[in-house]
Amino acid sequence: MKLLKRGNTYHLRKRVPRRYQKVEDRKILWISLHTDSESVAKTKAQVAWQHLVEAWEARMAGDEVDSDSRFEAAKELAAVRGFRYLNAIKVAELPREDLLARVEAAVGRDGEPDLREASAVLGAFAEPPITVTKALELYWGLAADRAIGKSDDQLRRWKNPRMKAVRNFVDVVGDKALPDIKGDDMLDFRSWWLDRLETSGLTANSANKDLIHLGDVLKTVNKMKRLGLTLPLSDLSFKKGESRQRPPFSVGWIRDKLLKPGVLSGLNTDARCILLGMINTGYRPSEAAPMTSSQIRLDVDVPHISIEPISGHLKSLNARRVIPLLGASLEAFRQCPNGFPRYRDNSSSLSATVNKFLRSNGLMETPDHSLYSLRHSFEDRLLAVGIDERIRRDLFGHALNRERYGHGATLAKLRDVVQQVAL
Repeated sequence: MKLLKRGNTYHLRKRVPRRYQKVEDRKILWISLHTDSESVAKTKAQVAWQHLVEAWEARMAGDEVDSDSRFEAAKELAAVRGFRYLNAIKVAELPREDLLARVEAAVGRDGEPDLREASAVLGAFAEPPITVTKALELYWGLAADRAIGKSDDQLRRWKNPRMKAVRNFVDVVGDKALPDIKGDDMLDFRSWWLDRLETSGLTANSANKDLIHLGDVLKTVNKMKRLGLTLPLSDLSFKKGESRQRPPFSVGWIRDKLLKPGVLSGLNTDARCILLGMINTGYRPSEAAPMTSSQIRLDVDVPHISIEPISGHLKSLNARRVIPLLGASLEAFRQCPNGFPRYRDNSSSLSATVNKFLRSNGLMETPDHSLYSLRHSFEDRLLAVGIDERIRRDLFGHALNRERYGHGATLAKLRDVVQQVAL
């Protein structure tokens, strides 16, 4: 690596390694370091060369996944030339003198435009969008002042809930870029929390904390990075005690809307089968998602599923049970006899996927309905035909408010019961 002074400016002169000559159209590089100080030039030369190599590697790979490092390399290269990196739109708005200085810096020794240099000093690299997980990474630096004076334990208690909130959101909605987050995404996240409040015995405070911590991360990054986004984060909190029951789908709605041929064809197969399987079983979506072929028993006298702790813990001891398969639910499991691999290791996005599909296609009976409403519908139908409380609780995996005697109804008896209400 040679430093040569021409006029009042040091230049880096170096041969392009053979490996990179297929992406660099010259064999010898002359790079202006924009300084008359030899010591400063030596420092700049090392940085410039490092980022040139990174840019060549990225160009050879043609890998846009590494757009973050490519953008950072462009910023560093612009800095080496004595400029602050600006995108092309802002470069075009610069005063004439500043703009001409950048244009001159983008010209090589032979007087021809240098595309690599031009990309850096004229802002040709688009800044990668900030995703939700990237926002969390940035947040720790942008909010560093809030960590001052905290003990290790206090730092842990400050960080963990924000990490949990982001993880929950990404599991339910996906790792979206901040500009792409819409009101429906936040409603899907809120709806997922409402289902949890109903099924997990959590309080509205638990959900509100998640919404607050997620909002803190996104709003801080939006403000400090000057993104100028209008994020849909208002009017989402739960009122104290707002873990109301979801209304059940009516029999007419299930039969005429949800079971109408082809109406669910736009839903992925696993989600569609879980939804249809729920109609005549009333299982929890989180119980269906991890099912394997060993729990789905179709080639027996009474086709049924077995809710059991195969890959994790059940909600309670009472949740372990068998449920006969009939009607639309039996047909669904015949389509998915090996379970639902798409959601086996990540059931968080299941309800959000189904709820979003149903809402978008006019298949929600009211705005308060959700996938979980199918569980309520199944119980209402059992109540309507006078099914014994012990049998209902056994089918739903609920505790019995007295001592549990005997084994309960046989599988054949459960089949006869469900047959009365199957759709």
